[in-house]
Amino acid sequence: MILLFTAQTSGRNMEDATSSNPQSLGFTDKLKSWLSWSWTYICAVWFAMVLTMIYVLRSPLKLQDTLTSASVFLNTLTPKFYVALTGTSSLISGLILIFEWWYFRKYGTSFIEQVSVSHLRPLLGGVESSTATGLFSSVNGEAEPRPSVSECKVWRNPLNLFRGAEYSRYTWVTGKEPLTYYDMNLSAQDHQTFFTGDTQQLKIEDTVMQKAWRERNPQARIRAAYQAIEMNHECAAAYVLLAEEEATTITEAERLFKQALRSAGKDINLLVYIKRRLAMCARKLGRIKEAVKMMRDLMKEFPLLGMLNIHENLLEALLEIQAYADAQAVLAKYDDISLPKSATICYTSALLKARAVSDKFSPEAASRRGLSTAEMNAVEAIHRAVEFNPHVPKYLLEMKSLILPPEHILKRGDSEAVAYAFFHLQHWKRAEGALNLLHCTWEGTFRIIPYPLEKGHLFYPYPGCTETADRELLPSFHEVSVYPKKELPFFILFTAGLCSFTAMLAMLTHQFPELMGVFAKAFFSTLFAPLGFFADKMESFMPSSFWHQLTRI
Repeated sequence: MILLFTAQTSGRNMEDATSSNPQSLGFTDKLKSWLSWSWTYICAVWFAMVLTMIYVLRSPLKLQDTLTSASVFLNTLTPKFYVALTGTSSLISGLILIFEWWYFRKYGTSFIEQVSVSHLRPLLGGVESSTATGLFSSVNGEAEPRPSVSECKVWRNPLNLFRGAEYSRYTWVTGKEPLTYYDMNLSAQDHQTFFTGDTQQLKIEDTVMQKAWRERNPQARIRAAYQAIEMNHECAAAYVLLAEEEATTITEAERLFKQALRSAGKDINLLVYIKRRLAMCARKLGRIKEAVKMMRDLMKEFPLLGMLNIHENLLEALLEIQAYADAQAVLAKYDDISLPKSATICYTSALLKARAVSDKFSPEAASRRGLSTAEMNAVEAIHRAVEFNPHVPKYLLEMKSLILPPEHILKRGDSEAVAYAFFHLQHWKRAEGALNLLHCTWEGTFRIIPYPLEKGHLFYPYPGCTETADRELLPSFHEVSVYPKKELPFFILFTAGLCSFTAMLAMLTHQFPELMGVFAKAFFSTLFAPLGFFADKMESFMPSSFWHQLTRI
């Protein structure tokens, strides 16, 4: 709060200083814009003057003799030299191409382009494009500010797995870490905030647990939890940590959560967290109706905690028992225009509408007779879902391999798509023909969305920061899905062409040295012919006495 207030205060001071002297600011801006505009023309004039002076002073500088000696030297070179020259050029450009391609695959941009924009553009008078204060078009077509922080806000995954019973088992089997350090660090911050109440009234065991959540080593966290339990056998937060990280089965985790529930007292944060995880344990152990009842009771008991997205857990459990009418009732409450959306909301709505028509849907029949009203509603729901998160269909259609979902997700990003498909793919498979309808219609969404993505169709334009955030949330062995698909940067294409061209020249020079020599001479004579023509015209146009006086000067 203090930092936010300071930032707001400094922002107001800057605005006051700016508004107090608008004339000086306007003059400075005009001067900068004039310098930026004139820079190109000044460089062109300077370059033309340099060429003119070189031409005028060609006799005192003995340029003709220098060119003659250079041509004699070049004529004495053997074809092996040209083979080595073109081969070396091909090798260097190939190495640059490999580095550029690796950098593009890892960071999504060209290294040369990034360096050019970062360091050379300011020197040439370029202006950095604003990202945080730019105007974007809303759905209604009205220009409105689009905050860059909220659109890339990271959310807690409502269906996140258990570290000890699920994530750790994956590590034991595959040897791969499914969670990134960034993701686990966010979870540690969540736990510290969620389980630590008033910091002025911390008990000794609470201080130990604060340090435990910050520990990077899992064994150190578990040891700290046992230490807190030794200090106080009713330390609920310690039992929560053991249930999350030490328990190797869901049954064991459920037992520890029940112990934590008995010790939670009246701490609302602890009660909500523990009851939710107990409902998830019941869901994973097959007691789905019990899990549904626990989730409904939790939502009734704490109706103001909608930001925890408990309804997404409820939707998944209802789909598992095929209670489609109850799932539709939940959607009717939470799929509201005034509430934030998620992939679970949008794609569950699409699934329920697709389920009503997918068993009889045929692309050939639809192309002949057209779409019925119910089919049109289903297709529109799919288009809406794909516009919200375009990464999901490839996972549902098994065009990309799934991984374990992260503990945090970015809405509309690849991390959210992984989390949704991991739990809901089975529900789409259970609805006969739903995946077929999705396969036939999902790509049509991109014909509706304007390109480039300056404004959306039903939602705000797709944010451009999702790729960077998803790379932090998802493990390195997963290939992050990128939307819109980035075109290859110019410098990758340029280095690829240069590498291929120089390699071809090296091969041709090695095979046909005499023919390539004739070709090179013809090429350079043609290249410099306009310069010779221009020099002759200047000789005939300007009097010889004028050139004589200039050379004497």
